[in-house]
Amino acid sequence: MKIAAEIAASVWQIQARPGDTLAEGDTVLLLESMKMEIPVAAPRAGRLTALLVAEGDQVEEGQTVALLEA
Repeated sequence: MKIAAEIAASVWQIQARPGDTLAEGDTVLLLESMKMEIPVAAPRAGRLTALLVAEGDQVEEGQTVALLEA
């Protein structure tokens, strides 16, 4: 399952790493836009298989930032 950014922003802080087991709603990373922090959460429980961005990267709305396996 793809986890996507909801807005165009910069990746401020990564809070989960590949291999981590996440519950639904756990924060994967934080985006920063206009001095606001926007959490990107796991849409369901699973194992994070890949992060496709790094801290400081710019992302676009709808861009896949991570992959989650059930």
